Amino acid sequence: RLRSAPVTVRFVTNTTKESKRDLLERLTALGFDIAEHEIFTSLTAARNLLEQQQVRPLLLVDDKALPDFRGIGTDNPNAVVVGLAPEHFHYEMMNRAFR
Repeated sequence: RLRSAPVTVRFVTNTTKESKRDLLERLTALGFDIAEHEIFTSLTAARNLLEQQQVRPLLLVDDKALPDFRGIGTDNPNAVVVGLAPEHFHYEMMNRAFR
């Protein structure tokens, strides 16, 4: 019914554990009729902000989320993006983030 209605359809989530592409594959496998451009995640919001502010982040996100940041410069970081990534929360990485 939504597809035939005169409305824009978006799927919004606050997940930071997986890329938009992985989420698309999972939702499609569950039977959702969905296109990648219809998904908006917190990672999408973070990427948009990084591009607007033209900063270079240290990405403290799960490795599965990294594809959503392709093309974003991360050399000599001057910002930090934090997502659900317990494997990256250790002394060395936290020290880098604080610096």
